[in-house]
Formats: sequence, C-alpha cells, structure tokens
Amino acid sequence: MQLQLGRHTLDLAQPQVMGVLNRTPDSFSDGGVFADFAAAVRRAHAMAGEGAAIIDIGGESTRPGAEAVSVQQELDRVIPLIERLAGEMDTPVSIDTGKPEVMREAVRAGAVMINDVYALRLPGALTAALACRVPVCLMHMQGEPRGMQQNPRYADVVTEVRDFLEERTRVCEAAGIPRSQILVDPGFGFGKTLAHNLALLRRLQELALLGQPLLVGLSRKSSIGTLLGGVPPMERLHGSVAAAVVAVLRGAHIIRAHDVKATVEALKVAAAARLDGC
Repeated sequence: MQLQLGRHTLDLAQPQVMGVLNRTPDSFSDGGVFADFAAAVRRAHAMAGEGAAIIDIGGESTRPGAEAVSVQQELDRVIPLIERLAGEMDTPVSIDTGKPEVMREAVRAGAVMINDVYALRLPGALTAALACRVPVCLMHMQGEPRGMQQNPRYADVVTEVRDFLEERTRVCEAAGIPRSQILVDPGFGFGKTLAHNLALLRRLQELALLGQPLLVGLSRKSSIGTLLGGVPPMERLHGSVAAAVVAVLRGAHIIRAHDVKATVEALKVAAAARLDGC
C-alpha cells in the first residue's frame, strides 16, 4: 500500500508518523506553544529531523469546548507557515481543517493532503477537496467538537465507526475522489468515552479491513491521561507511545503524534516484530 503526496510516495508497508503542529492558543496539549511563527518553523524542522513522514498543520482547536475561529483567523495562522515550509522542507505538509476555503488556500500554498475531522461533511468541503486533487483523511466524530464529549452513546462503537467511514468513503469516491487518495481515521476521543476508545483500539483490525490507509491519533489524549491516573497532557508520552505500538500491531498505517522521535523509534521495533510474525 502506497500513498502519493505530491512528489513523495509514502510506503505504508512500514508504519509512518504524522507530526502534529498546532498554531492555536487553545489546543488541549500544546496550546500557544507554537503560535509564534519562528517557533512553529523550528518545530516543523525538528519533527522532520526526528523522522516525521508528514507535518500536519492546524489553525483551529477541535478539543471539547474550544471556540470556533473565523476563516480569516485560520488562514492567517496556517497559510504563511505552509508557504514557508513547502518552500524549504522536503517533508510533505498536510492541512488539518474542515473549512473549504482553508483547504483551497492551503493546497495552493503547498499542502499536499487534507486532514478533516468532519470527513468532508461541512458545506462545500467535498467540492473543495475534489478540486484540490490531493489525498484526504476522513475522520469519525459523533456530534460537534464543542459538545462531542457530552454523553456520547453507541450500540456498538466499532461497527458504527466502521459503517460511517465506509459510507463516507463511498460518498467521496462517487463524487470523484479516487479511492487511492482516501484515508480513514476512527477519531479517538472525538465523541467517545474511555470505554469506546479502548474498544476501538482492541478491534482496530476491523477498521483496517476497510482496505483504506488507516490513520490513528491517540497522542496525549484524555483517555491516556485517565488510564495513567489523571496525568496532564505533557506527561502522557509513555502511554501515547504504548498506544501507538498497539495501534500499529492491529493494522494502523499512520500514527499522528506530538512526540515524533519517541514514536518513530517505538514503531520501528513494532514493525520489525510484526513483520517477523511475533
């Protein structure tokens, strides 16, 4: 399985790491740390040096309770950074957004992938993604970011997430997006309790059977903090890496992570064990 990202071909036979770069003041994990432009540029280069295969840039927090931002605010946060990185880095850049206007401008600026927590369901998003002609990642989310953690319910979370991702893949393919350019993400922590997240992780193989590249984002999530006794996001490194290893052994192709170096090294070991049949 391979993924074409601009001039880059990503070999998904080996697990890959997507580095998280939030240019927001209110992200749950690192809000404000990389709002400064120079700090964001330095962090992108550092993650590339640590082995990130993709740098994922976001300009709007989707944590529970986060405030929405305008299109212009989001553009101001992400476009100059994408232009800078696309001009001086060899590592592909993706845009983390649900807004069609931001998708278009980000791809014009040099982004080669769209990562959308709304799975291209916002008005105009599917049309914009089709026009951009880059790979798209479709994520499952129950509800909206502002209230998604208010009593989420499922009869069978794995079946419902799988059916949603399968249906959105069909919709996108019918609209003209090639299946080879569609990734799926179960959306850990997006409208899901700890029990739901653990069920998804245990049964991740069922989502891998969809046949699409499977992207997983567990890094520093609140479920990991809960399992570790309530530690804050910056102290969830070891739990995040453990979850990444489990995800890869159960079929994940791309791990979205804040702590790139540790995740890359752990996944090299996990991949060797997986390929040896251990």
